[in-house]
Amino acid sequence: MQSFLNLLIKINNKEYSPFYLLSGNESFFIDKICDSLIENLVSETSKDFDYSQFYGKESTASEIIETAKRYPMLSKYNIVVIKEAQFMDNKELNDLASYANKPMLQSIVIFCYKGKAFDKRNKLYKEVSKCGEILTVKPLFENQLNTWVKNQIKNRKLKISPDAVELLISNIGSDLNRIDSELDKLNLVFSDNKSISKDDIEKHVGINKKFNIFELQKALGLRNFSDAFKIIQYLNENPKENPIVMILSGIHSYFQKLLLIKSIGNNYEKIGINPYFMKEYENAASRFSMKQLVNAMEQILIADLESKGIESGGKSTKEITEGLILKLFTV
Repeated sequence: MQSFLNLLIKINNKEYSPFYLLSGNESFFIDKICDSLIENLVSETSKDFDYSQFYGKESTASEIIETAKRYPMLSKYNIVVIKEAQFMDNKELNDLASYANKPMLQSIVIFCYKGKAFDKRNKLYKEVSKCGEILTVKPLFENQLNTWVKNQIKNRKLKISPDAVELLISNIGSDLNRIDSELDKLNLVFSDNKSISKDDIEKHVGINKKFNIFELQKALGLRNFSDAFKIIQYLNENPKENPIVMILSGIHSYFQKLLLIKSIGNNYEKIGINPYFMKEYENAASRFSMKQLVNAMEQILIADLESKGIESGGKSTKEITEGLILKLFTV
């Protein structure tokens, strides 16, 4: 994340490079850098003349290079964006490498390669490393999400309570694009320096106050079977808003933290728990033995395999999730 922030600072300081090679399996960071460059460099008056967008599936390197070699007409720079660049073959990439060997200084090429890291052995990577900027991004680890959300809130000149952050993350997970979109929505609703509460998240993000993944985790930690089963039934009634991958991810994350507390103690930074919630997690961990937590993780893994069609025996999402809750109370 630091390399992303450093590059963003450079762009905002108008320190530009002729070629940007952006790759990795977290599209949010790639899109943000691309959008920031466009926002800083492209105006409405110059867009028709000095801005071009290509797609890797539909374009050839020769078309892109020909456009990149044009001089800008109304702006200081000619901007060339290549989206879905992961669909370009090696020949096309080698041709682009030849251009990157001696790029037009009046042009800025933004190469967006999503889904995986760009191969460092590729000729294009080596050439761009000499003339431009390379950013390789990965999804945030769970223990980084809390800090990331707080920074996004701070950038919008708002404040947020710890339980509001926890509720947001537990119900959206690591989908940075969706989190960012929800924060934009909150930014429109609240004025500067407003402190966003858990109730605000429930109201404006559309999370049910009693029946959500955050409350499911609490019910599991309290060993309250009745509440946990009611919540999972509600979540299963709304599969579009509560996909099984999010439910299982939330349960896995919770039990993983309890297991870490049993293993390494209350080091909240290593575990990825907001210190505000540390006592609550410690109390939950005390209700389970190490063996029970290990067995719980095994049951969650089995449910995950079943949800992907492996060893499922034709089970429905409802059967998998409700069956998991039953097993978590009998481990």
